[in-house]
Amino acid sequence: MKRCISVLNRLVVLSTFVGFAAMSGVAVAGDAAAGKAKSGTCVACHGPKGISPNDIWPNLAGQKKGYLVKQMKAFRDGQRKDPVMSPMAAGLSDKDIENLAAYYSEMK
Repeated sequence: MKRCISVLNRLVVLSTFVGFAAMSGVAVAGDAAAGKAKSGTCVACHGPKGISPNDIWPNLAGQKKGYLVKQMKAFRDGQRKDPVMSPMAAGLSDKDIENLAAYYSEMK
């Protein structure tokens, strides 16, 4: 029961973020090849094909570009804090983020 509530809470939070991303009109262009070249650090937690090897980190493969951009920028800009992800995103430029989002969103 506790696990079901946790899953439902995550779905509500995810739905909220996706809704805000859609309403914000985030237009994302990016170079997937450049994103792949930049993704070396991401692989450690999110897997070589964007599928996380454990339940702690999310799968990135197939996520919407706008969602990925919004979340990476939130980590980079301090709006969202995580002891692992925040420092990883700190050095990313807007272009890096757009490229990574293009790369992961094109994965299936």
